[in-house]
Amino acid sequence: MEAPDLWENPVRSQEMARELKYLRDDMDTYKKLQGQMEDMETLLEMGYEEQDPDLIPEIREMLKEFETSLEAIRMKTLLSGEYDKSNAIVTLHAGAGGTESCDWASILYRMYTRWGERKGFGLEVLDYLDGDEAGIKSVTFEVKGENAFGYLKSERGVHRLVRISPFNAAGKRQTSFVSCDVMPDIEEDLDVEINDDDIRVDTYRSSGAGGQHINKTSSAIRITHFPTGIVVQCQNERSQHMNKDKAMQMLKAKLYLLKQQENEAKLSGIRGEVTEIGWGNQIRSYVMQPYTMVKDHRTNYEAGNVEGVLDGDLDPFINAYLKAGALTKA
Repeated sequence: MEAPDLWENPVRSQEMARELKYLRDDMDTYKKLQGQMEDMETLLEMGYEEQDPDLIPEIREMLKEFETSLEAIRMKTLLSGEYDKSNAIVTLHAGAGGTESCDWASILYRMYTRWGERKGFGLEVLDYLDGDEAGIKSVTFEVKGENAFGYLKSERGVHRLVRISPFNAAGKRQTSFVSCDVMPDIEEDLDVEINDDDIRVDTYRSSGAGGQHINKTSSAIRITHFPTGIVVQCQNERSQHMNKDKAMQMLKAKLYLLKQQENEAKLSGIRGEVTEIGWGNQIRSYVMQPYTMVKDHRTNYEAGNVEGVLDGDLDPFINAYLKAGALTKA
């Protein structure tokens, strides 16, 4: 009996190629760490032999870089979930606060874009809806890279911003909310039955940033699943048919994950609880007035450099979340 030719399956062949790349990257990182360790040992020996204090700053800088790389490797060992290695599909929805929240959604979108750039991840916008006056009402985008979902699952929930309003002539302090939903891009064909009577498929004209088809045809797709209230949208593919296929893939993934959660008798893990986008439900607060601080209310991790976080410095918050999750499972 002949072994099956895995390369005849395009999805499987892509998964194998991606897995091979990840393994090679891990090996390269290990070799780099090994080289850094040997270089530090050599410098330490030179420092002791020559009693040269000028080597200390260089060794400290090398140690800092080594610790950063080692911490990144350690974090990857905490990503053992079934879909942690998958690409991530992120949706931001502006909540209470009107124009303020739409502007806040655009700031968060930029934050995740910058974070993805730092990681070397790709980003593709799947759906985009401008705010009435400024910012973004909602945006769905896919982050493509190793462990994208494993990292970004820490971001699901309501994000709260406190600042002096740039849209308020009186310069009053304003609180704004945006919800962030994160799901893995599950590429395989999931065994999820969806009855035609349970869904409504709407077409609409594409809007917002990007794409030569934007605002030309009613090719965008919105699918509403009545039993669960789940709504998925896609407008960035080349045709209405492709948008519908992508939206159905997203809906199946959400229903599959929801079923898993119900089987585990808890709404945590892959996609957290769906909560009202407003007071009392935030997972993280970004305060710019009267003081500056970003605080995660689940882990109590906080940072004073708000601008740095909003420029994509999210790893400390993600790492704190993953560590807390590992301690909970232990």
